[in-house]
Amino acid sequence: MKKSHANQNIILTGFMGTGKTTVGRLLAETLSYQLIDTDVWITERTGRTIPQIFAQDGEAGFRALEREAAAALAQRTGLVIATGGRMMLDPHNARVLGKTGLVFCLVATPKEILSRVTEDPKGIERPLLQVPNPLQRITDLLNERRPLYERFPQIITSGKTIQQVVQEILFALE
Repeated sequence: MKKSHANQNIILTGFMGTGKTTVGRLLAETLSYQLIDTDVWITERTGRTIPQIFAQDGEAGFRALEREAAAALAQRTGLVIATGGRMMLDPHNARVLGKTGLVFCLVATPKEILSRVTEDPKGIERPLLQVPNPLQRITDLLNERRPLYERFPQIITSGKTIQQVVQEILFALE
């Protein structure tokens, strides 16, 4: 990594199931950075799961917690930050975190996203996919969010190993 990027944060954004946390883990290890998953950061601080926060405080309450996370993490360096799928679509969060380093948007096909989230051994609850046709829902949401995600450099994760994706990010940092 160039000296100009040393200790700068690397922020990974993108739709659920594109590999933000998985890629972030190996990237952080490779760079000797700390990985912060913003959803985990929020759940640890509130003592509640994301579905509980949505149920009790609504989406607005959760988005406020994401803004708190962005502000707190922007005070730190040497982080790989894996954000929630919509966190960086908020212009405030994108501006605050973007000042601390480089943002990459991980991208995958709708079919691969569905496969990854349904095969997740952790069985993470995905409220957005509790619909009769989850593949169509993923496609619709991707189309809706595409213009916002395209503001960031795109890294395709479909059909690639975690190592290949990390190497592509490292190359982009040079």
